[in-house]
Amino acid sequence: MATEVKDVPENRRYVITSDGEEAGFAEYILTDTMITFTHTEVAPAFEGKGIGGTLVREALDDVRTRGLSVLPMCPFVKVWIERHPEYADLVYR
Repeated sequence: MATEVKDVPENRRYVITSDGEEAGFAEYILTDTMITFTHTEVAPAFEGKGIGGTLVREALDDVRTRGLSVLPMCPFVKVWIERHPEYADLVYR
C-alpha cells in the first residue's frame, strides 16, 4: 500500500491517498503563524490500516518545516500528538 500526503491549500486540507485513491483528509484553518486542525476523516475502507496516523504525522512534519504552531481542535489530532510527544513542541501554548 503506497500512500502520499499532500497539502491542498485551496481546499484547506491535507489529503492522503493510498495507491492513488483518496483515503482521508485533515481539514485546517491557516494563519501566518499557526495551523488549526479542525477535522480529520478516514474513508471507511481504509479504517484500521494506520492511514489516519500517517496523515497526521506527515502533515505535522510539513507544518514543522513551515515553522508554524499547531492548535489541535480535532480530537484525533489532539490524541495523536499526546501519544507522540516528539510532536508536542508544535502545539500552541
